[in-house]
Amino acid sequence: MPKNTVKTDLNKEIFEMGSEYLMATYVRQPVVFTKAKMQHLWDANGKCYLDFIAGYGCLNVGHSNPFVIAEIKKQAADIIQPSNVYFNKPQVELAKKLCEITGFGKKVFFANSGTEAIEAAVKLARKYSKEHYGPSRYRIISFYKSFHGRTLGALSATAQEEKQKVFEPLIDGFEYAKINDIQSVKQKISDDTCAVLIEPIQGEGGVNVAEKEFLVKLKDVCVQNNMLLILDEVQTGFGRTGRMFAFQNYGIVPDILVLAKSIGGGMPLGAIVAGEEVSMAFTPGSHGSTFGGNAASCAAGCAVIDYILKKNLAQKAEKLGLYLIKELKKMALEFSIIKEVRGMGLMVGMELSRPAASEIVSKALDDGLVINKVSPSILRFLPSLIISKRDIRILLDWLAKNLVNF
Repeated sequence: MPKNTVKTDLNKEIFEMGSEYLMATYVRQPVVFTKAKMQHLWDANGKCYLDFIAGYGCLNVGHSNPFVIAEIKKQAADIIQPSNVYFNKPQVELAKKLCEITGFGKKVFFANSGTEAIEAAVKLARKYSKEHYGPSRYRIISFYKSFHGRTLGALSATAQEEKQKVFEPLIDGFEYAKINDIQSVKQKISDDTCAVLIEPIQGEGGVNVAEKEFLVKLKDVCVQNNMLLILDEVQTGFGRTGRMFAFQNYGIVPDILVLAKSIGGGMPLGAIVAGEEVSMAFTPGSHGSTFGGNAASCAAGCAVIDYILKKNLAQKAEKLGLYLIKELKKMALEFSIIKEVRGMGLMVGMELSRPAASEIVSKALDDGLVINKVSPSILRFLPSLIISKRDIRILLDWLAKNLVNF
């Protein structure tokens, strides 16, 4: 009797199981990745892909970076999760590194994610402001098209009605202004305003870059009105924009810096960094996190920073980002479907003249390229910073070959 030569489709098998047992909070692609190394992914059937998402910006040093993995393994063999009523060595070391590389930081609070770090920043800003300026000082200005997370507090700061509406009522105390419009900010300021929260580059909102003049004026407005400036660098941090942190491109310093994603090299980790005076508002019992700052994640964080500095990945991101943006803008002259190209470093958005993003993402996946859309008409490219010019050329050649069909 002949052997059965029908090959099992493991992607389909796992996908169907996941669809049965996991809540449908994502529109899932029909591929299951089971292995990764630096800029490459392999699915359950063994097919290799070139990744231009990097875990939605979580993997600036690449997937399963050997240097990071070695530190995680070493730490996990010793201790993973001591209680936060005790310091652990990697936690202390990572806090010191963050204070040093930010240039302004004096204290750090660790959380598990970007959303949790935003929540911590909001609480810190409100507590500091109420203690210094009175109990009514709690309102925060954020920006239309922003994205700060999905918990109720972070969602309240996320000025995207389609994400907010079904979960109303939201948390009180948030006003929304327009990015790159300083007058819209000034109009929202009242005696009760304690802070301004902004992404230097709006990622989920479409890769909208804050202009340098605007951020400089925004900082001045905050100083003049005794308001704190909170920068959400969850996606722009750790070399992504050509500097270790995006604020270093603008010549300003935040009062509170929010970090996550690539800080852990794939491990769950978030943080806020602040100066001495603001940090003092957090006292025992005012905030906490059971797993925040656990030893294994912080060991990964230390390794990530060391690797970025050792390999000059911020400078590499600046150089390759300029190349990618230049080539995409040249392509825009040839293909009418490309409406605009914008970004900084290796955080690049390509806006389309029609809603073809989903189809382009699907076709790319079929051809072994992992790319991302943030709206029906905007593609976003967030490769690991270890990516090569040759890898970018593969993406550009694929776009040149396929955009004619959309």
